[in-house]
Amino acid sequence: MELQVGLGERSYPIIIQAGCLDKIGDDLAGKMIGRKYAIIADDKVAGLYGEQLMQSLKDSGQDVKLFTFFQGESSKTLTTIGELASKLASSGFDRNDAIIALGGGVTGDLAGFLASSYMRGIPFVQIPTTLLAQVDSSVGGKTGVDIPEGKNLVGAFYQPRAVYIDIDVLKTLPEKELLGGLGEVIKYGVIRDSNFVDFLVAERGAILDLDKIIIEKLVYICCKIKAEVVSEDEREGGVRRILNFGHTIGHAVEAASNFSLIHGFAVSIGMVAASKLAVLADLLDEKECAQIIKILKQYKMPIEIPKELDRQVIKKYLLADKKAIGGKVIYVLPTRIGSTCISDSIEEELVDKVLL
Repeated sequence: MELQVGLGERSYPIIIQAGCLDKIGDDLAGKMIGRKYAIIADDKVAGLYGEQLMQSLKDSGQDVKLFTFFQGESSKTLTTIGELASKLASSGFDRNDAIIALGGGVTGDLAGFLASSYMRGIPFVQIPTTLLAQVDSSVGGKTGVDIPEGKNLVGAFYQPRAVYIDIDVLKTLPEKELLGGLGEVIKYGVIRDSNFVDFLVAERGAILDLDKIIIEKLVYICCKIKAEVVSEDEREGGVRRILNFGHTIGHAVEAASNFSLIHGFAVSIGMVAASKLAVLADLLDEKECAQIIKILKQYKMPIEIPKELDRQVIKKYLLADKKAIGGKVIYVLPTRIGSTCISDSIEEELVDKVLL
């Protein structure tokens, strides 16, 4: 399967195919994105797929080198960017070369931001290896790193030249990471496509069993929705904000947990909180809210903010959210399954109620 992110001269393909990791070298040789390639991967993914990808590029006659960093959100910092940039420079990478992000969301964010700033911008390619990255973070050009004050507060909109999605790599994904990715998957249905929610309910068993045909369809639908939204609003000035459903409170909860809570689980908690907020604001029917919670529970998602997290710390991170404007926090709230609204006028007392 293949689709396009339509951004005029900066449009790019998303290729979704089981086993495509071995064919990427030949495809990149035809696209001529870079003279040579720097694969950026964390130490775990490098051990799983680094050599396989390098061999694919070498077999197609291309020059390639692998650079690694310590896995985890704690590495998503300006310090890591500086260290990787120094490695690129000392290895002779210049403006004619390109970066390949091989890994999950952390790697994509890091490598994309590195590509946006190294030599004032060199091309990069996304090869996501987690479900979360395949359906969400690898598409759309959001890159960035965390600072102590909040998640993704330093970054850039910088689109890849291509996205290659090999669903076969999901078989090495721990169950927790698979479930975390499904948090983002469910998000797409709630914000844009009620029929997709029905599909997720009907095919739950096949999805959790990683049935290739069903997973390929699932990834395609998510990427199609994201590609459409990004094509309409690349820099999040309007409709693209709906992709942040569950993320405003979710990011704050994730940061308050010192990132011990994985992103997809934090988003699930954030979606429930946003749905409850929508009910309190008379925007969403309680039955629809219950349906959203039900599907998250069916997929073994957490739905409550951990009791041990300090609510005042969560509120501090809410106010530091990069999407806040003039001190006002912007919330994406469901109005029914398949539709949302965006509000910057939610009263603090309502937020306090859902944070309890």
